[in-house]
Amino acid sequence: MNLVRRPRPPRPPLRSLTGSPAQILLLCCSFALAGYAGVRLLDGDWWGVALWFVGAALLHDLVLLPLYALADRAAVRGLGAVGRREWALYVRVPAAFSGLLLLVWFPLISGRVDERYRSVAGLSPDGFLTRWLLITAVLFGGSALLLALRVLRSATKRRSSDVH
Repeated sequence: MNLVRRPRPPRPPLRSLTGSPAQILLLCCSFALAGYAGVRLLDGDWWGVALWFVGAALLHDLVLLPLYALADRAAVRGLGAVGRREWALYVRVPAAFSGLLLLVWFPLISGRVDERYRSVAGLSPDGFLTRWLLITAVLFGGSALLLALRVLRSATKRRSSDVH
């Protein structure tokens, strides 16, 4: 029998596991704020809010995730077919931001807003579709501009290396 004790690996200090005191304080504050928001949110119509969260999770996981995974795969394959697979990021980022904005503001973008919203917010849902389309166009336009600058810079580098 071998009774030789092997030394234990050193434990990391507690600070490396928990972070700095400022990080811990910030994390505690964010949990307190989230708890306060949860209590305020669930105060009036807790059943409707819980149903909305469950429905949103199911809708995302069972419907939206397969749809945007399929769209991403089609974009990557299409760009791969023309030999520009690395350009997929320039489609993914604006599409993700535009989709996130659509998901968050869908009731206003679609115009399906009840009187509770109008009385609380004091805003009309008119114009949200136009603004979302404009933001989406700006996102894709900015992404196209960045892609054009990248292509121009790589062509300039290639040309300068051919000259030397």
